[in-house]
Amino acid sequence: MNKRIAIAGVLAAGYLACAQAMAQWELDSEHSSINFISVKNAAIAETHSFDSLVGYVGKSGNVQLTIDLASVETLIPIRNERMRDMLFKTVEFPSASIAAEVDPAILAEVDKGGTVSTEVPVRLSLHGVDDDLTVPVTVFSDGGSLSVVSSRPVIINAADFGLAGGVEALRKVAGLNSISTAVPVTLNLHFSHAP
Repeated sequence: MNKRIAIAGVLAAGYLACAQAMAQWELDSEHSSINFISVKNAAIAETHSFDSLVGYVGKSGNVQLTIDLASVETLIPIRNERMRDMLFKTVEFPSASIAAEVDPAILAEVDKGGTVSTEVPVRLSLHGVDDDLTVPVTVFSDGGSLSVVSSRPVIINAADFGLAGGVEALRKVAGLNSISTAVPVTLNLHFSHAP
């Protein structure tokens, strides 16, 4: 099984490398983040993030983003481990991906220095489930970079991606009364011109 996962990872990396060769913009992962908020016991909210992201925006407006789920960061090591093992099950599902098509006219406007607020239909692939979402974003550029930030959070329901059982397992092991399965997610993505 581990061999199959390794082969799949190599193939995915090869595909992404080829796709990035056609990219107009490449993700600046050091200055980008995807954040999500968990709410426990109906009153305590905490912000978490993923440290490893790879992605690009193509010349025709095609967008691809891959999230390394094992890079989840909650600022508590044991909680990171539990999220990897009990929620995301990263041995079986090592990554999530986001695919979208952005109107090239938006990129052209932004490339001229404009700021565009829009809603982008995206396909989220997570935990073996694909679902279509609408993500409200503001897109702008300073000439050398392209920024895409959330206009407002997107609510992801863990049950829609088969994660409700993992949330329940986390609740039990942490001895909590509840953990919300509705999770607000925000994007703060920065891209640089592809060479």
